[in-house]
Amino acid sequence: MAKTIEGQLQAGSARIAIVVSRFNDLLTGKLLGGAIDAYVRHGGDQKNLTVAYVPGSMELALAAKKLAGGGKYDAVLCLGCVIRGSTDHYEHVAGQAAKAITQVGLDTGVPTIFGVLTCETLEHAIERAGAQQGNYGASSMVTAIEMVNVLKQI
Repeated sequence: MAKTIEGQLQAGSARIAIVVSRFNDLLTGKLLGGAIDAYVRHGGDQKNLTVAYVPGSMELALAAKKLAGGGKYDAVLCLGCVIRGSTDHYEHVAGQAAKAITQVGLDTGVPTIFGVLTCETLEHAIERAGAQQGNYGASSMVTAIEMVNVLKQI
């Protein structure tokens, strides 16, 4: 039988940095609350969390890279919210933020989780920040916890 590697959903003493965009802070604040709640519900102690605020989603990756490269954190969670407007700004911000955040994880070997809402409308963003469709911050934290535990086994 093949050896199986699976991440457990126990935060334990995992040290996680959360980088939060201030832009759309009504929504990113809800994502942050969901992430912290998920960490605690999965057995983590809030003292193992660090929260860093940046102006917008484009700045998430740079702060994440600095945090991930410092050797203090087992994972970095990036939270933001980009809502489509009447210009092509949405495509640039959402796409570049996703690419840059992914690259941080690949460059550093530290799980760097893309917890950025990319929504068509404000209503859709509200639903994903804790209303009808759950809280994307919470689900992103669960991903971070699982990845920390997967990498410990590899």
